[in-house]
Amino acid sequence: MKSFNPLAAAIIITVSTALVLAYCFFVPEYATATLIIYISSILFLSIILGIIGWIYKKKKTSLDRGEITGITEDLNTEMIIWADDFSYVFINKRLRDLLGISKSDSNKKAGVWKAFGINAPDSSALDTIISSNSYESRFKNASGSITTIAWSTSLVRKNKKNSLYVSTGFNLTELKKMRTNLASANDFFNSSMELAEIGLIMSSDRQNYRASSETIRMLGLKSGSITVKQFRSFVHPNDRMQFDTAVNSEDYSNVKSIEMRIKSADGSYRWYSYRYKSIAGTDNTLPLFGGAILDVTQEHEKDILIERLAYIDEITEIANRNKLVDVGREIYETCRLLSYSYWIITLDIDRFHIINDTCGYTNGNHVLKNFAHILYKFVTPGGLAARISGDNFALILRDYGDNELPMRTVKSIQDEFGKLAVDELASINLNCSAGYSKMPDDGDSFLDVLEHAEFALKTSSTAQGSICAYEPSMHDSIIGSTEMEKSLALAIDNNELQLFYQPKIDLNTGKIIGVEALIRWIKPDGTIVSPDVFVPIAESSHLIGKISEFVLNEGCRQNKLWQKMGYPNIVMSINFASSDFYQTDLKDKVYEALAASGLAPEWLEVELTETLALSDIDFAVSQMNKLRELGVKLAMDDFGTGYSSLSYLQILPITLLKLDRSFITDIEHDNIAYEIVSAVIRIAKSKKIETIAEGIENTVQESILRMAGCDYGQGYLYGKPMPANKLEEFFEQNAKNTM
Repeated sequence: MKSFNPLAAAIIITVSTALVLAYCFFVPEYATATLIIYISSILFLSIILGIIGWIYKKKKTSLDRGEITGITEDLNTEMIIWADDFSYVFINKRLRDLLGISKSDSNKKAGVWKAFGINAPDSSALDTIISSNSYESRFKNASGSITTIAWSTSLVRKNKKNSLYVSTGFNLTELKKMRTNLASANDFFNSSMELAEIGLIMSSDRQNYRASSETIRMLGLKSGSITVKQFRSFVHPNDRMQFDTAVNSEDYSNVKSIEMRIKSADGSYRWYSYRYKSIAGTDNTLPLFGGAILDVTQEHEKDILIERLAYIDEITEIANRNKLVDVGREIYETCRLLSYSYWIITLDIDRFHIINDTCGYTNGNHVLKNFAHILYKFVTPGGLAARISGDNFALILRDYGDNELPMRTVKSIQDEFGKLAVDELASINLNCSAGYSKMPDDGDSFLDVLEHAEFALKTSSTAQGSICAYEPSMHDSIIGSTEMEKSLALAIDNNELQLFYQPKIDLNTGKIIGVEALIRWIKPDGTIVSPDVFVPIAESSHLIGKISEFVLNEGCRQNKLWQKMGYPNIVMSINFASSDFYQTDLKDKVYEALAASGLAPEWLEVELTETLALSDIDFAVSQMNKLRELGVKLAMDDFGTGYSSLSYLQILPITLLKLDRSFITDIEHDNIAYEIVSAVIRIAKSKKIETIAEGIENTVQESILRMAGCDYGQGYLYGKPMPANKLEEFFEQNAKNTM
C-alpha cells in the first residue's frame, strides 16, 4: 500500500467544494439538496479515510517488526536491524549463535558493538559503518576463535527521532584462512624455488611473461612483468633461434627442454636449462605457456671438462681416438647418404722408443706435440687430426677425386717432421710411416675403414718412411699376429708361462752363486714358444706388464722355496721391460713380491739393459736408488754394446756389471776384445762393482776371464736355462763337484 498523502486529499476536497458551489450558484433550485448530499459525502469519506489510515498504520508496523524480522531470522547470513539511537535492535539467529547471546538478549546494544568489532562505544564509529560500502570487523566468537565479517549497511527509514538501518554481513573467516594458507603456501613455494634456485616464467598470450621472484633475482629484472621480446634480448644471440622455436611451439603434449645462455644479474652470460610446456586454453581457462629455468653453468662447465677429458688428448691437445671414432662415424654416414668420400690415414712415428730412450720422455712428448701440430696443417674442411695411441695418429681428409692425395700429404708431413731434428734431436732421423684407406669404399663402417688403414700401416712398418694403401690381401699377415696376441693372453690366464733358470758360477770356486730367471711359454701339447716370438708381441699389446709381474713373483717364491729345501742361498736375477721399469710404483711392487714370498731383499737382483737404464738417466737413477734402499741388488746387462761410456759407472748405483757375450766370443783370438774386457773389469773393481761374463762356452774363455779378474761366469759351459726341478739336480751335482 502506498503512503497516504494529506496534500493530495486537501486539493481534491478543495476542488470538489469549488465545483459544488459553482453548481449551486448556476442552478439555485437544486442548491439545498446538492449541499446536503455533498456534506454527507464528505463526512462519510472522512470516516472511511480515517479507518483506512488506521489500518495502514497497523499494517505498516506489522511488516517492519513482524514480517521483516521473520524473514531475516533464519537467513544463512549475519544480519542486524538497528536504530542509530539503539531504541530498536534485532540480531538474527546466525549472528546470535556467533556472539553467544540468546534471543532475549538480542535487543542489547552490546551485541551490536561486538558484532561491529568496536570495543569502546563511539558514535564516530557508527558513522564509519553507515558510510562504508563494506566495513570489516573481527571479534572472538562463542567458541573462542576469531570471526571476520564484512558489513554492508543500508538505510531503511529515517525520521526526526532516529534512523533505522539494516546491516547485512558476509562472513570472511574461511576466506581469510584460505588466503592465509595460500599466502603461506606461496611463501613456501617461493622459498622452495629460491632454495632450489629455480625460476619460473609464464605467459598466456606469448607476448608477455610473468616472472617469479627467483627469476627476477637470477636475471636482475626490474619487475615481474616483462615482454617476450624483452626477455629474448637477454638471450645470447647464438641461442635466440632455439628460444624462438620454443616460444612458437604448438606441441601441447610434451615437456621440452633447451639449454641457452641468458644474461644474468651480474651482466655475464650464464647457461640455463629451460624446461617448457604449452597448455591449451579451455572454455573456462586461458592458454598457458612457460616453464622453469635453472642455472646449469657449473654443470655445463663440467660437461665441457668431461668432454675435454673424454675427447682431447692430454699431451698433444688434439682429438683422441674417442673423438676420432665419433666424428668418423658421422662422416661415414654423410659419405653413404650424400655420395661423398674421405681418406683415413694412420701414421706412426718411426722408432719413437729410441727418442724416449736417448732424449728422455720430455723431449718425446715435445716431438708428439709438434707432430700433431704438423698434422693440423693438412686437415681439410670437415676432416680431423687425432692421436689414437702412443705414437700413432690419424688424419681424415676429404676426397676430391685425387687418388694421389694421401701419398702427397704424407710426404709433405714427412718433410715438415724431418725439419724438427735440431738441438737435442739433431742425431735422430725423424720420420713417419703411414697406411691409408678410403671410406666408404674400404669398409662397411667407419671402424672397418679405420682398421683397414691400420692394417696398411702395420704392413708398411717394416721399412721407415713407407706409405702403403690398404689392400684386402693384407688381412692374412695381420691375422697371424692378432691370433698370437689372443693366444698369449689366454696362456697368461691358463698359467702356461714358466720360468727357466740359467746358473751363475763363481769363477774362483766353481760354486753356484745365482741364477737368471728366463720366461718360457710351454703350450699344453708341450710346444715351447721362443721369447723372441712372443715377447715383442707382449710389449706391443701391453701384456708385458703381466709377464713381468709373473716373473717377479714367481722368481721370489721359487728362490725362497729352494732355501727352505736346504739348497745354497743364491741370488735370483730377473729382468724388467722398459715400460715396467719406468712405472712410479716399481718399488712398491718389488716390496710386495718380497713380502709375499718371505725372501730377503739381498737374494733378489734386478737386471737392466744399458739402453733401458740410460734412456732417462735422472729417472733411472731415482728408480735404482729406491730399489737399493730395499736392499735389492742391481745389475747392468749387455754393458758395452750401447752408446754409453764408462763414466756412467760413477752415476748408476749398480752392484754387478754383466759383460756382453759379443766380447766373450772372440776373447781367445781378439786382443782388442780382451783389452776392453780387462779395462772394464779394472774400472768396475775400483768402483767396488762385481763383474760377470755371459756367453762362456769353453774352459779357455773361463780361464782368460778368471785371470782378468772377472768374478762370475754364465753360459752353456755351466748349463743351459732349465726348469726348477732340473736346477735342483744341478744344485746337488755342483755341491759334489766343489767339495
